[in-house]
Amino acid sequence: MWIILGVLAIAATITNLYLYKAGKDYKLAMAMGLSLTALTHCAEYSLVSGWVKAEDWAALMDVVPGMERALWVLTVASILINSAPILLELKGKK
Repeated sequence: MWIILGVLAIAATITNLYLYKAGKDYKLAMAMGLSLTALTHCAEYSLVSGWVKAEDWAALMDVVPGMERALWVLTVASILINSAPILLELKGKK
């Protein structure tokens, strides 16, 4: 599920940038991109929670350290990219 949500978050972010470039209202796409990023985190957390309940320590030790870094980097990138149109719009008004 987290893969599907992640792909949808990327698609919403690309749509956000496209709508901004085309001069159309991009705020809904921006909200969708950020919301889908949050849902991706929730789905990943659910996956890890299932591993804890099943006491699958090998899966946790194998996946969690790398995924932690990836989730941080991708979340920060999502916030910056989805917020860029607002910042550019504010800069253009000055």
